[in-house]
Amino acid sequence: MRFTSETSVDRVREQLFFLGEIPGALWTPEGGASRRPLIVVGHGGGRHKKDPDVVHLARRFVIEGGFAVVAVDVPGHGERPAVAEYNRIAADNQARVQAGEELAPLIAEFQAMVARQTVPEWQAVVDEVQRLDHVGAGPVGYWGISLGCGLGVPFVAAESRVHAAVLGLGGALGKTEDATRVTVPVEFLMQWNDERVPRDQSLALFDALASPDKTLHANPGKHGDVPTFEHDSAVRFFVRHLA
Repeated sequence: MRFTSETSVDRVREQLFFLGEIPGALWTPEGGASRRPLIVVGHGGGRHKKDPDVVHLARRFVIEGGFAVVAVDVPGHGERPAVAEYNRIAADNQARVQAGEELAPLIAEFQAMVARQTVPEWQAVVDEVQRLDHVGAGPVGYWGISLGCGLGVPFVAAESRVHAAVLGLGGALGKTEDATRVTVPVEFLMQWNDERVPRDQSLALFDALASPDKTLHANPGKHGDVPTFEHDSAVRFFVRHLA
């Protein structure tokens, strides 16, 4: 892991890094060595590790929960190079949507392909971050909606260090098998009028999650209209299950 910059604002330290070719950001409380829970944040489609919403949420987790938070650019996003195959599939999917095909199956197919690369990358990032003296090998949480859900369900299913997860704005297509292997506490967000993920698919994904401790938060509005108060709930959720 190679750190490229370090800043501190309001007692939150932000370190940018590269793990091989993977660019990431780590937020921690100021101070010396300390073992603390780590939250992995998965950004949305077309966004990146330093998206304002990611930074805002990460700072809240640090300030209000004392957590460490890490986010990385997923393939084809942020500082990652463009992936010709992904661009070709995106263009093909756009043409298929214009031809009248449903959007949800196309999104599911694309996310499943990206997850095959992303899951082992995130596991490697957690390995390295937990070796740092100011993070340590504490419990891990995961937060990710939209693309962050599409990649997060297989990550949580595969990673035994994850103790709790906030997921949402995703559907069951292509994720049911992974969802049946998610047994940790889950807070699941959905938008009742989501134009990208059919309501029945969101409910089917929530139903498929095997966790005995799961809560559905359904709010009116479209895909991008998640209320900001859901961040308040996420902080409380992780404090309850990780701290």
